[in-house]
Amino acid sequence: MTTLALQSGLVPVRRADQWRPAELAFWLLPVAAYFIFPDNLVLLTQIAITALFCLSLDLILGYAGIVSLGHAAFFGLGAYAAGLLAAHGFGDPLLGLGVAAVVAAALGFVTSLLVLRGADLTRLMVTLGVAMMLYELANKLTPITGGVDGLQGIEVLPLLGAFEFDLYGKTAFWYALAVLFVLFWVARRIVHSPFGLSLKGIRLNVGRMPALGTPVNARLAAVYTIGAAYAGIAGALLAQTTQFVALDVLSFNRSAELLLILVLGGSGSLYGALIGTIVFMSAHHLLSELNPQYWQFWLGALLVVIVLFARDGVMGGLRRIGTRLGANGGAK
Repeated sequence: MTTLALQSGLVPVRRADQWRPAELAFWLLPVAAYFIFPDNLVLLTQIAITALFCLSLDLILGYAGIVSLGHAAFFGLGAYAAGLLAAHGFGDPLLGLGVAAVVAAALGFVTSLLVLRGADLTRLMVTLGVAMMLYELANKLTPITGGVDGLQGIEVLPLLGAFEFDLYGKTAFWYALAVLFVLFWVARRIVHSPFGLSLKGIRLNVGRMPALGTPVNARLAAVYTIGAAYAGIAGALLAQTTQFVALDVLSFNRSAELLLILVLGGSGSLYGALIGTIVFMSAHHLLSELNPQYWQFWLGALLVVIVLFARDGVMGGLRRIGTRLGANGGAK
C-alpha cells in the first residue's frame, strides 16, 4: 500500500519533467535566429550568456526565495577565474568553465552561511556587501586583474581542439547556446525533482517545512551554491567569447539589471528567465539604435507597460493568454 502510494505520488513529478512540443519549438528559435540574423551573432551570444546568468538568479530567487542584490559577485568571479586561467596559458574553454564553476560555487557555499542567517533585508545587504568587496578587490589588484583597464591577454584555445573562435562569432554562438541548453536541462531536472519541490515549499511556507522533515538551511545552501556555479559559468563564457574582462562584471548595475530582467520575464519559471532576457536585450538593442539619446526613456516605458498588463512578468501574461484560449476552445 505504501509503495503504491509513493508511486502514485511520484507520477505528477515525472509528468512535469517530460518535454512538451512548445518547449522543443522554443529551442529551435535560436537555431533559426542563427540563419536569419547572421550579422548579429555577437548579440545573440550575449543573450545566451545573460540568459544563463538570469537562470542562476531564478534558481535562488524564483524557486528558493533568496533575494540577492549582489549576484554579479559570482558572475564576475567566474569571468576573472576563466580569464586569468586563459591569460596564463591554460586556455582550454571547458577547463575554464569547470574552474569558474568550482571557484564561484566555493564562494557561494561560504557566503550562504552568512546569507541564511538573516531575512530578506539582511540577505540584500550581505549579498550586496560581498559584491562590493569583490569589486574593490578587483579594482585594487591591478597587477592581477588589470583594474579599471580590464583583464587583457586572454587567449582561448579551439573548442574541443577543433573549433577556433572566429571574428564572426560563429563558434562563440554555438558554444554559448550549447552550454545554455545543457545547464537549462540540468536546472529543469532540479526544479522538477523532489529537491526542487522542497525548495518551492520553503519559498511558500518556510515555517512548515521542518515539520515535514525538510532540512531547510541545507537545501537553501545547496541551491545557493548551485546558482553561484551557474553564474560563474556564465561569467566564464563572457570572458572566453569576448577575450576581455572589464571591472563592471562585478558592478551593482549588473546585479540590478539582472534582477529587473528576471522580474520582467517572470521569476519562478525557467522559461521566464530566458524570455525576460530575450525581451530586455532585444528592446535594449533596438531602442538604442532607433533613439541613441533617449533610449532609456522608451525602455522604461516598455517595462511599465509590461508590468501594468502582465504583473507576473511576460511568462505570467503568456500563461493567462493560454488559459483563456483554452477556456474559449473548451466552450466551443
